[in-house]
Amino acid sequence: MQGVEFDTALAAYLVNPGVRAQELANLQERWGDGSAINSSSPEQELLTSARALFFLRGSLTRELKERGLYELFVSMELPIAELLSQMENIGIAVDRKELDRLYAFFEGEVTRETKAAHDCVGHEFNVASPKQLQVVLFDELKLPKTKKIKTGYTTDAESLDWLHQKSGHPLLAHLLRIRETKKLATTVDGLISEIAQDGRIHTHFGQTVTSTGRLSSIGPNLQNIPVRTEEGRTIRNAFIAGMGYVGLLTADYSQIEMRIMAHLSNDAKLLAAFESGEDLHATIAAVIFGVKAQDVDPEMRRQIKAMSYGLAYGLSSFGLSAQLDISPAEAQGLMDTYFQRFGGIRDYLKTVVEEARKVGYTETIMGRRRYLPDLMSDNRQRREVAERMALNAPIQGSAADIIKLAMLKVQSAIKTQELQSRLLLQVHDELILEVVKGEVDAITTLVTREMGVAYPLRAPLDVSAGLGLTWHDAAH
Repeated sequence: MQGVEFDTALAAYLVNPGVRAQELANLQERWGDGSAINSSSPEQELLTSARALFFLRGSLTRELKERGLYELFVSMELPIAELLSQMENIGIAVDRKELDRLYAFFEGEVTRETKAAHDCVGHEFNVASPKQLQVVLFDELKLPKTKKIKTGYTTDAESLDWLHQKSGHPLLAHLLRIRETKKLATTVDGLISEIAQDGRIHTHFGQTVTSTGRLSSIGPNLQNIPVRTEEGRTIRNAFIAGMGYVGLLTADYSQIEMRIMAHLSNDAKLLAAFESGEDLHATIAAVIFGVKAQDVDPEMRRQIKAMSYGLAYGLSSFGLSAQLDISPAEAQGLMDTYFQRFGGIRDYLKTVVEEARKVGYTETIMGRRRYLPDLMSDNRQRREVAERMALNAPIQGSAADIIKLAMLKVQSAIKTQELQSRLLLQVHDELILEVVKGEVDAITTLVTREMGVAYPLRAPLDVSAGLGLTWHDAAH
């Protein structure tokens, strides 16, 4: 048998990725011959399920072909399913002692910060209780009120951060630290509980979960290992090369979403910014502010970076003003100048929503569709959410297509060159491989080459790679 020839869940997902119910009974109801799955006995259930699968293959194949998705199904999604199964079986090695050490450290930080929080107000209270937090913050300390809700006022991390900036009260720093380290401790505890007898963690990749084509990960979610803080990144020190391997290789795409934006919009100035080889955001900032690239200061660069990425998510002037801590008028002026200088991006963002409203869906570079019926909704809020999805789906989905193409190219090249190094994980725009002694140069060259030619974007793909004994050390 030459691998899996058909997968009903994958086919139904490609036909409409927004539909969550992919169980056989649901698929039979939507795409089958109308007969129900008979569960009166195990024999009847097997018989009617087999019959349903037979009819579903025919009807879903027709749907895929009519929508121009059959080639994507056959050449990408089915081979990726097989590859993901191999990666799940291999897993990734972990250092249990390092995880235990990290858990003890983070729990110790929670204990220390909790005592410091109690000392701040002169008595003990439950730092995890929103009700008790409200009493301490707003009744005892008389701090500014946060957003009003049914049970009083919000005490989530975002509200506490706002309150900390507003009041500067030391209690808030302790509360935020407790939230941060408790989350890290919970993450580490979850990893420890998932270590298999072989000393490795075997995550499960979800191929039919996200609406954009991105992979998901559960048991545990390895796509959610913290990266924003150095403390969070240290968790990656616990992921190591297994016995017989000399290190982990990580390779990822640089600014892939901006490169896809340049490709889809065909904006001359954005393409030129990539072709220059200089710092992308500084180059764009120089165009926006009308200065030389060397005169762009960190604040200018920060503003342009936030806006460049935000535009693909339907960022409003109000959202940009909150993000950059400037007035809405300043934010709108910045956006107006951006669109004036980069007219191709302006036209693309306008056209993509209009086209999606006309045909009912968006498409990626590989033809993957996302249906957005709410674009025609009478409800303004639902319509605006759908418009933001229409902006983002082609970019996110195209990034998903490219990394999947890269995975297949890398795997094929490894087989062709008969290398023993192997692919372990895909995390967003990054691939992680376990490297055999004597193959470091060969596998590094192979991975960067194959990822770099995964798809011919107008703004060529840029790949960076690093090797280390741990996932953290391999970061680049």
